[in-house]
Amino acid sequence: MPKKFDQEAKDRVVRLVEDRILAENLSMQQACQAVAPKLGVSWHTARQWTQQARRDGLTHQHQPEDLVAEVAKLRRENQELRDTNELLKAASAFFASELDPKRRK
Repeated sequence: MPKKFDQEAKDRVVRLVEDRILAENLSMQQACQAVAPKLGVSWHTARQWTQQARRDGLTHQHQPEDLVAEVAKLRRENQELRDTNELLKAASAFFASELDPKRRK
């Protein structure tokens, strides 16, 4: 007997499929095959829901300039996190050497 999914579950599947298509530049079929099993639906069902949402105009189509701005923001943020990580590595190495019993003499 087929499962019944509420509209919220369908919307979540569609959103995740669309996000995967944009993030990884996948085809709809590949994105559905990646997302659907994690959410307990078949990839055919996920594809049908996504196609229906597109026909109904319910999917949010990102504009290329939005994506370019978001990518630039994420790259800056990523670089800041790398810099912070390097600083924390250096600090932990410094304090670890201070606690070394061989150096306490």
